[in-house]
Amino acid sequence: MKTISIGKIIITLVCLMTAFGSYAFDWNHTHIFNDKWPPHAKFHNAQTMVLGTLLGLFAIWVVWFRKGDPLANLKLAVTIALFYWIGQIGASLFPGTALLDREFAHPGQLPAQLIVCVVVFVLLGIAFFLEAKKLNSNKAHENR
Repeated sequence: MKTISIGKIIITLVCLMTAFGSYAFDWNHTHIFNDKWPPHAKFHNAQTMVLGTLLGLFAIWVVWFRKGDPLANLKLAVTIALFYWIGQIGASLFPGTALLDREFAHPGQLPAQLIVCVVVFVLLGIAFFLEAKKLNSNKAHENR
């Protein structure tokens, strides 16, 4: 049985946000119901939302249910959890893209997506550190 720890809880919370957060942010007039967006743009928005759900749920499964080396599972889960957010930052580097459409942007204000990405990176870093430390401590205790 897997043990509950603060590292796993943090990873799980980030993964739940990854899996379902885009529906809170994109299921509205700024994205999927934006009449100015052509159907193909809405398709890619929906594709990204579904991809976030799949990545988030898969990472949760790896953390809690995958058999094998716990440290390898931790590394895999954190990597999977980061993919969606790295993809969001990477997408902003393509020509003609923007984190927000002009009509919804506030001049001089950092886009919420960028702030959320930084928070996710920090949370996953903390979670990885805490969980790896716990796993290494357990392994050292078992070897005594």
